[in-house]
Amino acid sequence: MQTISLGGVSVSRIGQGTWRMGEDAGHRQAEVRALREGVDLGMTLIDTAEMYAEGGAEEIVGEAIQGRRDEVYLVSKVYPHNANAKGVKAACERSLQRLGTETIDLYLLHWRGQYPLSETVAAFELLREQGKILRWGVSNFDVADLQELDNPDCATNQVLYNPESRGIEYELLAWQAQHSMALMAYCPIGQGGALLKDATLQRIADKHFATPAQVALAWVLRHPGVIAIPKAVSLDHLKQNAGADKLKLDADDQAQIDAAFPPPTRKQSLEMV
Repeated sequence: MQTISLGGVSVSRIGQGTWRMGEDAGHRQAEVRALREGVDLGMTLIDTAEMYAEGGAEEIVGEAIQGRRDEVYLVSKVYPHNANAKGVKAACERSLQRLGTETIDLYLLHWRGQYPLSETVAAFELLREQGKILRWGVSNFDVADLQELDNPDCATNQVLYNPESRGIEYELLAWQAQHSMALMAYCPIGQGGALLKDATLQRIADKHFATPAQVALAWVLRHPGVIAIPKAVSLDHLKQNAGADKLKLDADDQAQIDAAFPPPTRKQSLEMV
């Protein structure tokens, strides 16, 4: 598995997302098993959040990493309405309890809210001093937000990125590369399944004896500073995601994707889901 430096730690460039996990008790064991199998396949970065199923996803992750904590790079996020001095501390303690761990490797502000960034960062730094988290970062920040943050200790910015959602290519992607800030791409294979049925991606997939999902992931990973965090529950999908690590798209493939999903020609509002 390809790796990248994230906050000074080498992590897998393809990780595992957990959005929508923990919402149905009947799916719990399948979700736990999927995360464990994903780790076995080398996707050792697991991304979650207190928002996902209101802590349910963190509980799934906690069960999945039991006895394997040292193998996993753990990312979680705090709600904006909890991002003040007291709220961050309490939210992190709840997340740690649900995750069954003493430390979160990377703790993110899920998106900007009402509290000053300086207050949130001070709370993050206190958690780091206490060993509750190792690094901190942000999610759903655009360039202006990052410029206002103006803090070299911010390890990453997690944003929506896939062939259907390319707005970050106009400015944000290059800005983060220039500042050596890793970019985490959520929903890298799209939402709702339409992208995976696209004729262009299918044609490229057939050429490489791959799948449209693998093409989408390889496309996202063509930028060296990007980490992709797709979600999967079935073993087949997990293997597909892990296998995308070895797929290299050529110039013709890139041109076809550009024709089907044109890159931005102007600044766009940052997309979020």
